[in-house]
Amino acid sequence: MATLVLLRHGESQWNLENRFTGWVDVPLSPKGEEEARQAGEKLKAANVRFDVAFTSVLQRANRTMEIALDILGQRGIPVEKDQALNERHYGDLQGLNKAETAQKYGEEQVHIWRRSYDVPPPGGESLKDTAARTLPYYEAKILPMIKAGKNILVAAHGNSLRSIVMYLDQLTKEQVLELNLGTGVPIVYELDANGKVKEKKIL
Repeated sequence: MATLVLLRHGESQWNLENRFTGWVDVPLSPKGEEEARQAGEKLKAANVRFDVAFTSVLQRANRTMEIALDILGQRGIPVEKDQALNERHYGDLQGLNKAETAQKYGEEQVHIWRRSYDVPPPGGESLKDTAARTLPYYEAKILPMIKAGKNILVAAHGNSLRSIVMYLDQLTKEQVLELNLGTGVPIVYELDANGKVKEKKIL
């Protein structure tokens, strides 16, 4: 059995400002730093220990991981950073306030870009596109470690993690559209030697 924890970064400055962030490298807000601390405390209380951590190349995920590992006293474990785990790229919408974007393009169109599975915003990625880079990385890098019984932390983003949850929970593309991951909320999976889910809990 192996433990896999998926942790969406704490609130970022642009989450706070209600902007589309995507690949723009914005820091955590003060609330986001606190959410990361709380995630570390929850994992400590659950007595979770990690062998290795994976994260995106964006500072909001990196910082969340660092804060959580600090609280666990585990900053020394191996860490791999890769843009395969980056947030969905929002293209022309990046940096725009979500309310202003709705005024510019129409609420219905923005809803389609945000919540459809395979319709990308202009110059950006759909959730399907995000999964097309996240899942091969998961299968190549993370799954072999799970099969070897390693305990793994993945600190990443709402959409890159949604694609992994979709894979693990065997969700349909309709079901994944209803899936929302809270900032700084650890999702703990217990997986068997084949990487199949035996138990899932949200801390």
